[in-house]
Amino acid sequence: MVNMDDYEAFKKEIFTLTQIDLSAYKEKQMRRRIDSLIMKNGFGSYAEYVTAIRKDRILFEEFVNYLTINVSEFFRNPEQWEILEKELLPEILSKTRSPKIWSAACSTGDEPYTIVMLLSRYLPLTSIKILATDIDKQVIEKAKAGLYIDKSLKSVPKDLFQKYFTQVNEYTYKISDDIKKCVEFKNANLLKDPYPADCDLIVCRNVLIYFTEEAKNEIYKKFNAALKKDGLLFVGSTEQIIQSYSLNYSTAKSFFYRKM
Repeated sequence: MVNMDDYEAFKKEIFTLTQIDLSAYKEKQMRRRIDSLIMKNGFGSYAEYVTAIRKDRILFEEFVNYLTINVSEFFRNPEQWEILEKELLPEILSKTRSPKIWSAACSTGDEPYTIVMLLSRYLPLTSIKILATDIDKQVIEKAKAGLYIDKSLKSVPKDLFQKYFTQVNEYTYKISDDIKKCVEFKNANLLKDPYPADCDLIVCRNVLIYFTEEAKNEIYKKFNAALKKDGLLFVGSTEQIIQSYSLNYSTAKSFFYRKM
């Protein structure tokens, strides 16, 4: 069993090493995940584990990857993407033909590439540019590679799948280089790094459920400041914003919030 006594010291060490503030995450959930990983690797205390990840790059990268909870797929919750495509993107494109779109916490790239494919139904690929950020450098490298297993592609509409994916082997597909060119990937921490400005749309889904209420509200305020007036925030299916009005949002559709 992991010695629980030094978790506060562990949080400070991890912040120094990674700039990830574990205090912003729901403690019970996060400790359970971390304890499981530490025990799986055969360590008996937080201190022992920190010493090991300081010296071992593979262990360190495994920890960051595990901590940042990268679960993603293309067109996750397809009905929500349909609302974006058919109702909200036309509204955005009626105001600008060069929308500024940010995929925050983009994981392995499924989300920003989904946005590009939807926009390709309205705009030439050469005029599409999406900013995509994540705290985990490892998943950004995976996103740039653009290789995906068939399971994560199950919700991609048939026409887009045939147009933009090439089969590499029995289970793996590669996304088109033309789609990849439309996304600029950057490493960024939502809790501490500066946000872009004047966004027409920010997409941040299925990430903030792991944060404390205080951290979530702080991020929602920063997203609001990063949006243009009437800009849209698209959140995950378990992340409806309670008292959105007090954070300067009105509800545009379920899971879509408009800056007031």
